[in-house]
Amino acid sequence: MKYTFISVPALGDKQNTFLNIKGKLAEYAQTSKFVIPEFKIGTLDALVLLSDELVKFDTVSEQSVNKLVDMLNTLLKGEQGNIQDHLFVNDKTVDQYITGFQWNSMKYRTDKSLQETTATLNQEVTTIDNIMKNKLNLYTQNKNVLQTLQRKQTGNLSVRNLNGIVKKQHCVLNSEFLTTMVVAVPKSLYKHWNNKYETLTEMIVPRSSVMITEDEEYGLFTVTVFQRVIDEFAHKAREEKFIPRDFKYDEDALQTQKRELEEATSTEKEQQAELIRLTKTNFGEIFASWVHIKALRVFVESVLRYGLPPDFTSVTISPKPKLEKKVDEIMVAQYGRLGGIHGQTNKNENHEELLDHELQSVNDSSYRPYVQFELEFDYERR
Repeated sequence: MKYTFISVPALGDKQNTFLNIKGKLAEYAQTSKFVIPEFKIGTLDALVLLSDELVKFDTVSEQSVNKLVDMLNTLLKGEQGNIQDHLFVNDKTVDQYITGFQWNSMKYRTDKSLQETTATLNQEVTTIDNIMKNKLNLYTQNKNVLQTLQRKQTGNLSVRNLNGIVKKQHCVLNSEFLTTMVVAVPKSLYKHWNNKYETLTEMIVPRSSVMITEDEEYGLFTVTVFQRVIDEFAHKAREEKFIPRDFKYDEDALQTQKRELEEATSTEKEQQAELIRLTKTNFGEIFASWVHIKALRVFVESVLRYGLPPDFTSVTISPKPKLEKKVDEIMVAQYGRLGGIHGQTNKNENHEELLDHELQSVNDSSYRPYVQFELEFDYERR
């Protein structure tokens, strides 16, 4: 979705100016009032500095909005319908909020300076951004713990958790000298294992190897060795492409493993639910702040462009599909005179035209003879 915020001189009649624009664009776009209150202005030098700050804050707000959309897309994984069914701003859809925008004078009082209001808006966005970053990091850490535990429950016998597979009767327990080692042997090497394991090192109990189970790739064998040769046996086994497993029998290990998995699963679900809730709530907050920053940009640039006292009409334009260029052509034709030599064919080289030239040279492709800013937003970002 793309919205264009435009302001033009009202010449003392804001309503008539709005109706004129709406009428000109009726076939090509939806046009709504973008009502901006009057603010304490201060000096023009301060407005120029504020204009530069607002550009940065605008970008930061857009990035924060997009991060929240990406986060929610990831959390929902397409399982709960369209994402637009979850994202609202003050209980309105994004389109309803923008086209029916009203300045939140309770939250951003107009008797405050523009600089104070701008700082408040930026602080809100930054605070929410940091909160969400910390929440996402915590969720990611716990999700990684869960995935690690889940991986131990799956995979082949060379990697998966052996609790519940290797049982008490498979192991030598409570011996001062002997211990049981567990080895994953590739199926193609069964014969080699049986011929080789007794001679890998000294101090191997003869004919002690037993196959406990097998999967599509490996067989799981036990072998009884003296404790003093554990490391040497493991090293020699790896040289023969056998895989010694780090396993020590523990009667409580299986229950502990199940409990850890259940707790990690429960924690992940709870944190995911909280993160989804916070993402929805904070999307509305940040998006509203973003549109308020757009309103400030329109106000500041209108004062700088059209002068004092403020007398301009601002509108929101949402072009119909493939008609954006036509809307632009109509607006330039209607208000090109505002841009002097850069709007239509006026050749008078007065001071205002030189100023327009300086403005145009900043970004020739985006220059318009009137104040114009755009807001682009997509639910499904690529």
